[in-house]
Amino acid sequence: MLSPIVEPRPVPARSAGADRCATFVSHVTGLSLVATRHGERLTVCSPGGAERSGWTVREGNELRLEWSGPCAGEPSEPHLLAALDATMAMHPAHAELALASPLPRPTQLIQSGTVVLQASERPRVMREALWQHPGLWLPAGAVLSPLQYTLTQGRRHPRRPPKPSGTVYRRYIPWLGQTLSLRAIDAERDLSPFNRWMNDPVVAQFWQEQGDAARHRAYLEAIAADPHTVALVGCFDDEPFGYFEIYWAKEDRIAPFYDADDFDRGWHVLVGEPKFRGRPYLTAWMPSISHYLFLTDCRTQRIVIEPRSDNAKMLRSLARCGYAHLKEFDFPHKRAVLGMLLRERFFGEALWIPRPDTPRDA
Repeated sequence: MLSPIVEPRPVPARSAGADRCATFVSHVTGLSLVATRHGERLTVCSPGGAERSGWTVREGNELRLEWSGPCAGEPSEPHLLAALDATMAMHPAHAELALASPLPRPTQLIQSGTVVLQASERPRVMREALWQHPGLWLPAGAVLSPLQYTLTQGRRHPRRPPKPSGTVYRRYIPWLGQTLSLRAIDAERDLSPFNRWMNDPVVAQFWQEQGDAARHRAYLEAIAADPHTVALVGCFDDEPFGYFEIYWAKEDRIAPFYDADDFDRGWHVLVGEPKFRGRPYLTAWMPSISHYLFLTDCRTQRIVIEPRSDNAKMLRSLARCGYAHLKEFDFPHKRAVLGMLLRERFFGEALWIPRPDTPRDA
């Protein structure tokens, strides 16, 4: 498990312009690299200030990023990734940028397709490709499990990887000035808030899992024993706000209701802390859980969701975050809506960026 990361309280990035002064935190392979912008000047600083790199950002007919120091050597790959991450976040209208020389030798970035070399033009970085680079958000990167098949209750499906531990995802949210993280649930540490959340009337209306601590301990033990489901706790600046269950759809109760693919994923959520409910937080955590599921396995092309058909607010929010509503159907315990998000749509339309028409009461 990663040790706690102490971060500054950054100023949320403002709109693009020469007078911009903003700070951004990029979580590259578990490191918190702080990028500070003053006009066209961007400085990336490692934890404790041990390493700094300087960059120039220019916006004209195209968005350009140029390394400007130190004068000897070349920037490290983590600093390059942090500079790319911050620049793209501060210029959300741009779908790509050009890298000006001098450049590092980003062998892995080229092989992964994050940096594209073109003979007659500057190396380019596409936003769609950058956001599929797991090293920016997953502390341990992404390890692709070998494809082996097994049976569960008569259903043939790939053997699933071991369940994760510790912090599995970090993303800085510019409009909050906070870092959202997902970590594997700890039954001892998290039982008390989990019990309180499940007994909250707003949560209980849809989850219907009210009960005492013993009931909820048994619930979490059952999830821990289920290889197709993973329980996560969502946090803002390491303060827990809610609970996520993610699952492989092929082995789930949803599979009989559509043509489930081997690597389709799904999720359930409850936001237990009232102060973290509402539009600014929802536009952070909903795209982030989708992002996490797409990053952990590149073979995942679809994410499915099955909220209750009478949960109008959730259905509106899902639609704004790219989930198509395919049909209504009946579970034994509820009337549900089948929603689906395509990988191509999420990355192609940059659905992690909040849409300006999102109502404030989302």
